[in-house]
Amino acid sequence: MIASVLKLNRSDFRQLKITDPYSIHRTVYSLFPQDEGGRDFLFVDKGGDFNERHILILSKRPPQIPAYGTIESKNIPGSFLGLDYYGFEVRLNPTKRDKKDAKIVPITGRENLIEWFCAKSETWGFKTERESLQIQSTGVQTFNKQNDQLGKTAVTQNAATFTGKLKIIDRALFIKSFEQGIGRGKSFGFGLLQIVPLQIKGEI
Repeated sequence: MIASVLKLNRSDFRQLKITDPYSIHRTVYSLFPQDEGGRDFLFVDKGGDFNERHILILSKRPPQIPAYGTIESKNIPGSFLGLDYYGFEVRLNPTKRDKKDAKIVPITGRENLIEWFCAKSETWGFKTERESLQIQSTGVQTFNKQNDQLGKTAVTQNAATFTGKLKIIDRALFIKSFEQGIGRGKSFGFGLLQIVPLQIKGEI
């Protein structure tokens, strides 16, 4: 896997006509020409300051050199995913399927989000230290998505950033979650599991 950081300044934003999450999506996708195997990359907008914005990208193949902005890439060694404990941050689209009508509905409220994440984390190959779990940047992201048949359609996505500590309970499943992302909305900047190795004694 390859980790990259796309850096865009104010001039780049004007040239790329970046105004909303969909234009960020369009910019990142332009770095990876369509492949028969489908999307093989993830990204998250890390924000920045008045002068520059950073977009973190995880991919199986190298990104193309951007027409605007700069990109820095490095290979992730296989041993990086072989440890037991990590600190993490991940921006997710917290949702569930309603049992009555099968509609996808957003999950809101701090306690509901904590319960949802702790329950889902084991399906992603890890166990979360509940006491360490923090929720930030809750809300929604909205944009108009171009549809070839319907024209532009309005999209609203529930959003929350989770940070904390985790313990691996299923290595193969964890690696899959890291490489393929977790949750819904991965095409629009959700699901990239950002991790930092930890040395922890005791159990999570």
